[in-house]
Amino acid sequence: MEKYIVSEQFNSMRLDKVLVAFMNEKSRSFACKIIDDGKCFVNGKMAKPSLKVNAGDEILVDIPEDKVLDVKSEDIPLNIIYEDSDILIIDKPQGMVVHPSNGHWEHTLVNAIMHHCKDLSGINGVIRPGIVHRIDKDTSGLICVAKNDFAHNFLAEQLKDHTMSRTYVALVRGVIKENHGTINLPIGRDPRNRQKMAVTRENSKPAITNFDVLKRFENNTLIECKLVTGRTHQIRVHLSYIGFPVEGDPLYGGRSYKKLYDGGQLLTAVKLKLIHPRTKKEMEFETKLPSYFQNIIDNL
Repeated sequence: MEKYIVSEQFNSMRLDKVLVAFMNEKSRSFACKIIDDGKCFVNGKMAKPSLKVNAGDEILVDIPEDKVLDVKSEDIPLNIIYEDSDILIIDKPQGMVVHPSNGHWEHTLVNAIMHHCKDLSGINGVIRPGIVHRIDKDTSGLICVAKNDFAHNFLAEQLKDHTMSRTYVALVRGVIKENHGTINLPIGRDPRNRQKMAVTRENSKPAITNFDVLKRFENNTLIECKLVTGRTHQIRVHLSYIGFPVEGDPLYGGRSYKKLYDGGQLLTAVKLKLIHPRTKKEMEFETKLPSYFQNIIDNL
């Protein structure tokens, strides 16, 4: 256990932000996980990340030791959109898992970037080096990778502050009448199926998705979605809940309809806007619809 005494400069600050200051080069998400796991005590009591601490408070925290990464690098081709000494922007293909997990210890994006980059940020843990945000296996498109902890911390704060902009294109089942819309519904783990997320008030977090209609077809709508928050499966859950599931979605698309595409959800991350951690300049990256997606649109 590490012990810290809160000084005047941190008076009335949130506990998670104070921990970040104490734990040099660790992210706020890392601090929140320690607190949520019950490994942080303020004046002898477990606390929440949002707790406002006072000068003189005693903080005891059990900081897990860094583990040796036991994930092998693999020479897998990457579609690199941009790269410098701090960040890497990759256009991930559909079907590629982002980071290793049970059943997917090889052929992931992490295996590939470990071969491409010898040094990556370790903030997100031993199986997610450099991964600032993730996209689902069957969602293609742009993803940002941090090459060092400095860049990772900076980008993680942008995600939390909603200053990193992520835009997706989706083909949904059904015809949306409105040209624009905002879905503001909380998302949490589905109590009936632990493999799914759901719109729920229980153990959930706020989730906001903005969308614009790009084109309407007889039975489908092509839309552009902008994430305000970044919950797991957010776009897929939100669109399914309002009655316009993403075409080809095996988890949230329902079974009582004929799929246009059996290769996974027709959802792709087409734009990514961020502030560069080193130069502090705004950068915007864009990619085209993948060929399988474009072919379906052309056929419609």
